[in-house]
Amino acid sequence: MVWNPFKKKKKKKTNPITGEVEIGEDMPKMGMLQSLAMKKLAKMSPQERNKMMQEALKPENRGKIMDMMDAMKASGQVTDAQIEQAKKMLGL
Repeated sequence: MVWNPFKKKKKKKTNPITGEVEIGEDMPKMGMLQSLAMKKLAKMSPQERNKMMQEALKPENRGKIMDMMDAMKASGQVTDAQIEQAKKMLGL
């Protein structure tokens, strides 16, 4: 087998929310700030992660979350099915 310097490497990442190891080239491309946030989330203990999620999902923040989802849908970043799944996961 010949070495191909342009072949994409398969990435191995741990999903910080579920703890599952994800392997593959279909990992989402993230910006620098998003990848830093994911790394920070992965390093958090489950108790810290739950505390942060409870803070983010307070009733006064739900309007902001819904506005962001609508903006992402309008810009074509997410589909209707993805929004429904996110709402179901977040209990909105």
